[in-house]
Amino acid sequence: MERPLKIKVCGMRNPDNILSVAALQPDYMGFIFYPQSKRYADNLDPKTLAQLPETVRKTGVFVNASFNEIVEKVRDLGLHAVQLHGNEDAPFCGRVKVSGITVIKAFGIDTDFDFDRLKDYAGNVDYFLFDTKTTLYGGSGQAFNWDLLHNYTLDKPYFLSGGLDEALLESVYTLNDERLHAIDLNSRFETEPGLKDADRLKAVFERVRK
Repeated sequence: MERPLKIKVCGMRNPDNILSVAALQPDYMGFIFYPQSKRYADNLDPKTLAQLPETVRKTGVFVNASFNEIVEKVRDLGLHAVQLHGNEDAPFCGRVKVSGITVIKAFGIDTDFDFDRLKDYAGNVDYFLFDTKTTLYGGSGQAFNWDLLHNYTLDKPYFLSGGLDEALLESVYTLNDERLHAIDLNSRFETEPGLKDADRLKAVFERVRK
């Protein structure tokens, strides 16, 4: 991969921490609107998000939310993208995409995952996100077997998620996949759920952007 990877930092909710990480200028910053998540961002202040650099694409993460709930969050918080991390079908994703929002559709990957099911989604989303399959819809801190990505045959670019830390990131470059658009950093860079270590992230940003 000759181009630098995009970076998404997900699971943000603390105002000061949001601004500290935003100063590093990630390409995407994710806010989880799933009440069962340990990183549920239920009281985000729009004024805090308004301070983010224009280059940071504010991304709402939803799990089986209604269309109206998604649209309201996009409007109220000025979101640029949504990540649909539940059982949303292809027509639902297409409906969100037609509304003018960048759509990232996440899938939990394990040895039984059928990559052929992605064909129905390809025209209805902007990106896929591949994460480790869990009952909690992500945030497990565990990586999946990247060899399974050999079964992915579509051209649609994707985000790579699931337990990424400094050591594992060195292996990302061995994938040599031009479809890999971004890496998604979350629980492995936390001091507690929802609170990121900005110093560790800064070192990763410098490494990735060399």
